[in-house]
Amino acid sequence: MLEPLLAAHPGGVAVDVVIERANSIKGLLAAGKDADLLVLGSRGRGGLRGLLLGSVSKRVLERAEDPVAVVR
Repeated sequence: MLEPLLAAHPGGVAVDVVIERANSIKGLLAAGKDADLLVLGSRGRGGLRGLLLGSVSKRVLERAEDPVAVVR
């Protein structure tokens, strides 16, 4: 899945791909435990829909003890 991207952009960055069934926030926090950096995407839901659904990225940022970057 990521091989074409890694081949096109070499740089020695280690990437681990993990697919797991878990509560999204708890799963992300567990996956990022002791990582150098946990990188999350932001879906950018705004307005009323965003308020009703909450924000996984926001909750991970609030609870993480390790470095987190949210990209858009």
